[in-house]
Amino acid sequence: MTAPTLPSLLQGFFTERLVRQLQASPQTITAYRDTIKLLLLFAAQTTKKAPARLTIDDLDAVMVGAFLDYLDTERGNSTATRNARLAAIHSLYRYALPLIPERAHTASQVLAIPQRRHDRAIVSYLTGPETDALLAAPDRTTWHGRRDHALLLTAVQTGLRLSELTGLTIQDIITTSPGAAVHTTGKGRRERATPLTRQTTAVLLAWLPQASPKPSSPAFPTRSGTRMSADAVQRLVAKHAATAALECPSVASKHVTPHTLRHTAAMALMSAGVDTSVIALWLGHQNATTTHIYLHADMTIKERALARVPAANTTPGRYRPATTSSTSSNGYDPPQAKLCRASLTLANR
Repeated sequence: MTAPTLPSLLQGFFTERLVRQLQASPQTITAYRDTIKLLLLFAAQTTKKAPARLTIDDLDAVMVGAFLDYLDTERGNSTATRNARLAAIHSLYRYALPLIPERAHTASQVLAIPQRRHDRAIVSYLTGPETDALLAAPDRTTWHGRRDHALLLTAVQTGLRLSELTGLTIQDIITTSPGAAVHTTGKGRRERATPLTRQTTAVLLAWLPQASPKPSSPAFPTRSGTRMSADAVQRLVAKHAATAALECPSVASKHVTPHTLRHTAAMALMSAGVDTSVIALWLGHQNATTTHIYLHADMTIKERALARVPAANTTPGRYRPATTSSTSSNGYDPPQAKLCRASLTLANR
């Protein structure tokens, strides 16, 4: 049996493994496609071969390691991005390993390349006054302002991911009460429903008829009715954050992105005493431990825990200057004092 070529392995990986077997989301498929494309272009440039002439032997552990170094030094990628790229490559080689047993050593060496450990920064989020300033920033006398206000309010209340926000359609939003909620399909094609507050429901009830009369249309469209891109939402958030900073200066010290609004929703739930397992379900986390990052960011939880700890029975003490005589009150002359006096005597000679 002829061993599969690199093009056939790649085709099988994307169509068979990702689409049919794993039913990966479009976002995952796009991310993996971009990674493999970058790897092939890097390998082609390194080996001086056309991408179509590359073989699996060209993509060995040495080449993959050099590619990861390239991501660090040339592209300036973060450790998280580097690890995400490596995860995509690992997924490809796990698929290829049973199909190319004669290249098992090459595949095993690539799979042995470890993820890089990195310090996890404390999450950035908006406080109550900062959130209020952001929501007040859009000019609601205009169509774009009403859309932006509805989008920002939905984001900070539901904690939806950016891809989930841009993918929302009008029919995904249930505004009848009780039961008002947003229905989304997140990572791993996991469906979830996120409840809406009465305030958010009222804003959406007023906005959605202006968005489009078609239930399948985007909930937050462009003026031409198309779906907003991720870049467009990021620019929208940055613009209104700059306006909010004029009323609430502390906003200027934060890099406000759509993901900051997701963190803000999580921290609001955390501050209200909601259990982390519930927050994990709310945010669509597959693993509840992912939600623990918000425990580290919430100082109020730590302060409440500190208040329960009995204080140590101690006082600050009072400073008393040393006496001029180096001899103690009991007449004992410490050896250190004798050495100091001897040194001074020699220095004065």
